[in-house]
Amino acid sequence: MDQATAYQLMLIGAQAFLDEQARLQAIRQAQVPVPVPVPVPVPAPVPAQGGPARGRPFDDAGEDLETPQRPRRERRQRRWWVRAWLGADRRLQYGHFDNLLVELSLEDSQAFTNYVRLPIEVFNELLHLVTPLIEKQFTNFREPISPGIRLATTLRHYATGEKYNSLPFYYRVSKSSLCNWVPEVSRAIVAVLKDQVITPPTTPQQWRAISDEFYQKWNVPHACGAIDGKHIRIRKPPRSGSTYHNYKGYFSIVLMALVDAQYRFIWVDTGGEGSMSDAQIYNSSELSELLSAGTIGLPPAVPLPRSTNNKKVPYFLLGDDAFALRPYLMKPYGTRWLTVEERIANYRISRGRRVVENAFGILAQRFQLLLSTILQKPDTVRDIINAMVCIHNLLRLRNPVMNVTMVDHEDEHHNLVGGEWRNGAGLAGLNQHGLGNNNGTNAAKDQRDYLKTYFNGPGAVNWQNGMI
Repeated sequence: MDQATAYQLMLIGAQAFLDEQARLQAIRQAQVPVPVPVPVPVPAPVPAQGGPARGRPFDDAGEDLETPQRPRRERRQRRWWVRAWLGADRRLQYGHFDNLLVELSLEDSQAFTNYVRLPIEVFNELLHLVTPLIEKQFTNFREPISPGIRLATTLRHYATGEKYNSLPFYYRVSKSSLCNWVPEVSRAIVAVLKDQVITPPTTPQQWRAISDEFYQKWNVPHACGAIDGKHIRIRKPPRSGSTYHNYKGYFSIVLMALVDAQYRFIWVDTGGEGSMSDAQIYNSSELSELLSAGTIGLPPAVPLPRSTNNKKVPYFLLGDDAFALRPYLMKPYGTRWLTVEERIANYRISRGRRVVENAFGILAQRFQLLLSTILQKPDTVRDIINAMVCIHNLLRLRNPVMNVTMVDHEDEHHNLVGGEWRNGAGLAGLNQHGLGNNNGTNAAKDQRDYLKTYFNGPGAVNWQNGMI
């Protein structure tokens, strides 16, 4: 600061001092008392619960010297405990379960069956079985949703693929409640039905009974079931990467199943992920381990019916090119450069293997949820699929005589007539090329060649030459 500036500031300060002295002198002469300022009390800061926050200044007494934090906003009070249109009285008055289903059960049993995919008597039987597992206790707040509504909404979800956003409007239930009980009801269905309707054979007598049905219906001796797998489309699970991404370009889990001659599932595996190859899924399954170890209980090898020699042939399953050729798993020949005898053998093997394709087709047409993208978590999807399979088998046991137009059948000339399930969308099969080792063993190839000779010799049927 230069001298001129300092001199000017000194003059300003001196003039201010003189002005203040003159003001005080005037006050004394007028004898007016000088007002004394009153200190304004400052409220002490209230420390937060659990002690002051870290990093704040403290005085000697340890008090927080900063302004206290803003108190938490009180939670907004809910406008209603239950929306009026979801109340028990409205549900009883307008909901589908207490009105439409009752009306259908009294006036149109076929429409009732179409609505929930179960006849009235089977629905009541299933409701009786699952009620102890899904029934909730009464409380002082409100009446719980009845087991009948829980079961009916779950079955309707299976049957149509209706989303959780639309089902509440039909049954007058909340979306959150629906999301909670669909997995619960699915697990309950599996718990009460699985041991009754899905019973894998364990003894040679049980396997031989299935083999006899295959021979009587499909003219394939020693066949103990047909195996195949299908992709079930799901929404990409969070943080799953490409684990569930399949060769078709979408996310899925794999349903692999073994089916008997009556379109019943006798073994089911839903643990496969979409990115897994056919060899990975099958080789990691319990069925493959039991077959490889020879501990699954298949009957001992015996000669084929009407065979002209005493060559013993093992019992086997029927598969497609997605599976490796083994003595216990037969599949058709490749599709290129086939002889007439090989084409006939392929026709006979494929004729028996069609039962698994029909079983999947019937399952998907009965439960349309399988034809859409299932939005639940993978574990919940597996519970839903297992529940559908159990219901499918239950219906096959209760009503073994199926409408012939539902499945593939043959006319009087043994020409294939596709079932009604083929008219709609179907489930995607496994990738049959370039996934895993499908090379057959020499013993399996020799066995298939012997079956070829048998199908073109003593085991021939009179219409097979016109089918190739």
